Amino acid sequence: MRRLLLVPAIVALAVVYAMLDETSGIRAWLRLRSHLVASAGRIDELRREVEALRQESSALKHDPFATERAIREDLELAKPGEMVVRLPRPEGATPRIP
Repeated sequence: MRRLLLVPAIVALAVVYAMLDETSGIRAWLRLRSHLVASAGRIDELRREVEALRQESSALKHDPFATERAIREDLELAKPGEMVVRLPRPEGATPRIP
């Protein structure tokens, strides 16, 4: 009878140890899982940014209007007779050329 109680006791101790161990237990696994989810989200964000930059690059190579607009925005230039209207950009936003 004592041997039958020994196995569940050992399993229970192993589970408690896994829950309490900061470096290799369940907490570490949960922490790594959250980092993995955050990293996957960041990868998706970077992929979207890369695609937007590819589109911008293509527009700058093939569309003279996009090239002129980019230069005028970077140098803050206007043609004679034009009126420049500046709108505040949302925080963290970067200019994108369609």
